[in-house]
Amino acid sequence: MINWIIDCLVYLGSLLMVFNICGFVRFARRISGMKIWKNKKLLLHIPIVLLVLFLIGYLVVGVFGSPDMVMGLILFFGSVFVYVMYRLIDSITDRILKNEQVETQLRAAEEASRTRTAFLATMSHEMRTPMNVILGLSDLARKEPGLPEKTRQQLEKINQSGQHLLGLINHMLEINELGTGEVALKVEPLCPADILSQVNAITQPLCEGKGLQYRYEEIGPLPACCAGDAMQIKNLLLGLLNNAVKYTDAPGSVSFTVGCTQADGRAGLRFEVADTGIGMSEKFLPHVFDPFAQEDASSTNRFGGSGLSLAVSKKMADLMGGSLEARSEKGKGSAFTFTVSLPIVETEKEEDAPPAEDVALAGRRVLVVEDVPENAEIVQDLLELEDVASDHAENGQIALEMFNKAPPGTYDVILMDIRMPVMDGLEATRRIRALAREDAAAIPIIALTANAFQSDIDAALSAGMDALLAKPADAGQLYDTLKKWISVAQKQKGGLCRD
Repeated sequence: MINWIIDCLVYLGSLLMVFNICGFVRFARRISGMKIWKNKKLLLHIPIVLLVLFLIGYLVVGVFGSPDMVMGLILFFGSVFVYVMYRLIDSITDRILKNEQVETQLRAAEEASRTRTAFLATMSHEMRTPMNVILGLSDLARKEPGLPEKTRQQLEKINQSGQHLLGLINHMLEINELGTGEVALKVEPLCPADILSQVNAITQPLCEGKGLQYRYEEIGPLPACCAGDAMQIKNLLLGLLNNAVKYTDAPGSVSFTVGCTQADGRAGLRFEVADTGIGMSEKFLPHVFDPFAQEDASSTNRFGGSGLSLAVSKKMADLMGGSLEARSEKGKGSAFTFTVSLPIVETEKEEDAPPAEDVALAGRRVLVVEDVPENAEIVQDLLELEDVASDHAENGQIALEMFNKAPPGTYDVILMDIRMPVMDGLEATRRIRALAREDAAAIPIIALTANAFQSDIDAALSAGMDALLAKPADAGQLYDTLKKWISVAQKQKGGLCRD
């Protein structure tokens, strides 16, 4: 009986060793394709050869030897030990391979994200550049005296279509920025009353032009000053109000209600935009903030729109730590509620700085650095309308030479494109700032570029630029920016104005 048990242990160990050998063969084939084993494949065969020798020893002992119980147990548990080690190594290798696969996929995803961002940055520049020409020339053409009314109306339609296309481009870029985390909110003093005044000034004429009634109401006193990103808040509110106007027919109404509660040094702002428009069905409502979401084709054809505005607004509200919610009833209208909590801050009056609106542009000289002649012509024509003289440089290298050769104080501002041949705007700005002349560090350099990503803004500021205007910049925005930075430059020079 004991001999039978010993023989069973020896032959079971032999069978298990055969299984181990097959397992190591599969294991060797599996990892031989890894780069680390490219020139070391011979090492993978050593365990297999050793196990084959062990198997031969098992068979020799079992057939020709007379093993005792101790030897039988050693041979059997030796095979068990090899099996356990094989399974452990195989499990560790499997985990390593899976981790490498995940890392490879992650690197591929990151590379795809970088490629997409680079593509969109390039497309942003390529699309905005001709849009700048279209909108700029249409604006200039509408200012021509004696223009026939029919031609003026045609130019208005060109401008409206261009603005619509520009809005679509902006929304696509904003979705990409929000998805890749490139958007960085500014935390700076803002006046809620000023934001609401600007929003109402834009929305009121839109409603009147469409025959809609516009109601605005404030519930609770607003704080004088908070900290946050004024531009993003204003854009979000304008997006909601524009949608309300778009999807409401006369004689409907659009209402804008603002509420505020103040506690613990924070202002809880609640904005509600409601309309009496076409509304949305209960089934579609959960998808209203999905990108490209449209309830039906007939609405798309009738009202237009890309389905991106609300998606951008929702992501921006979340980024601010706020919320954006919707309620609606088909055929009766919709209401969107945006809430956000902002810290209340005290403002310091800058009595020494001359107000930007009091700075005269007439008689100033601007260096326009732009490689596209049509864009340069548009900017120079806009400057000429305010009696501002200008010189044109085709790239950063020429701009550097022109600025360096001109006497100090010749130029009040430099409008600098970023993407240019020979020398781009970032390098030109760095070299201008490094010049050993009294006005090199103080002259305002404003980026006027089609690149609108946050990374482009950060790069421009890091290079030494003072501000960035995304193409196409309208005339009012251009003039206001020029006045602001000329005012800042005057303050830095002790408030002295150049005659």
